[in-house]
Amino acid sequence: MPEDDPVTAPIHILVVDDIAQNLVAAEAVLARPGIVILKANSGAQALELLLTHEVALALIDVQMPQMDGFELAELIRGSERTRSIPLIFLTAASREPSYSFRGYEAGAVDFLYKPIDVKALQSKVAVLVQLYQQKRELSAQLDELKHALHLNELFTAVLGHDLRTPLSVVMNGAMLLPMMSDHPKVIVTAQRIESSAKRMARMVDQLLDLARIRSGTMELRSSTHDYLALARAIVEECETAGQAPLVEVRSVGDLHGQCDAGLLSQVMSNLLNNAITHGEAGAPVQLALDGRDAERIELRIANRGVIPPALLPTLFEPFQQAGEKRRTGQGLGLGLYTVNMFVKAHGGTVEISSTAAQGTLATVRIPRQCQVCVQAGLAT
Repeated sequence: MPEDDPVTAPIHILVVDDIAQNLVAAEAVLARPGIVILKANSGAQALELLLTHEVALALIDVQMPQMDGFELAELIRGSERTRSIPLIFLTAASREPSYSFRGYEAGAVDFLYKPIDVKALQSKVAVLVQLYQQKRELSAQLDELKHALHLNELFTAVLGHDLRTPLSVVMNGAMLLPMMSDHPKVIVTAQRIESSAKRMARMVDQLLDLARIRSGTMELRSSTHDYLALARAIVEECETAGQAPLVEVRSVGDLHGQCDAGLLSQVMSNLLNNAITHGEAGAPVQLALDGRDAERIELRIANRGVIPPALLPTLFEPFQQAGEKRRTGQGLGLGLYTVNMFVKAHGGTVEISSTAAQGTLATVRIPRQCQVCVQAGLAT
């Protein structure tokens, strides 16, 4: 690491005493590798040092001319930059409780009487230094997280514009090709281009979702919707892709509830596409919506496919897929991860079970009432 790295930089301890021998003695007792002792023989000199150095703690003699330790402590506590510095008072004065109480009122964390017990002083200082080091490390980690979040936001912006724009051009061009020629090969090629572009667009959307979830910038825009209408719209999308005959929809009860329509539609779409892709060939996918419970709405999506037991515990982790091996061109393996996060953002749950006898069942339960503008990245 560089020499100015805040985590590895020397730790400063300020010692304030008007007697030079006491300053030398304190340095001899406290100095060790990584620790720098800043010595001040007056309150004024101590304040000057605090202007140019960050200190882990300060040891202050109470009885000093011009400015005593209590007055110095009040000035230190009065500055935003230095008010959090732990202060330990050192004094040869009487042990009257009122005297030490005044020190604690001035902001001291401890009050030691001379002659000082060296081991006790070293022990107290070691604890405060360790706490200061931990504070520095946490601060450095926070800075790194802020930097990573900034990079994540830039990454999201690039995906949202620089990749989507050329994809739109490709899809529009693929739709125009059949109008320019009725040759069968041209039509087939255009369909393949459009299909590949749409698959790439879905991957971009999944990466955008992942970035927003992990940065905590995805908000839940909740209003009342008919879950059955949302489900039928998703099935119609499958119909465009030639998959609708494989989906059978059943419903019961009141299916009106609060949700983010866009996120819930993506939950249904991801689960249905997974069920169709990994289901048994020719066997229909069952989509059941149950609104009989007054507090929640339940969605169940079932197929005859089987997920290997070893994969079940990790299905909701990013970059995982339900098949035994990740197949080229089948996406990024973010579908179930985003499903889980979107459902959690609604305050709901999602479970997946799979057996050879019964096939695979995905069950989603979402409260009828959910909070508005809940950050998906935090609702875990």
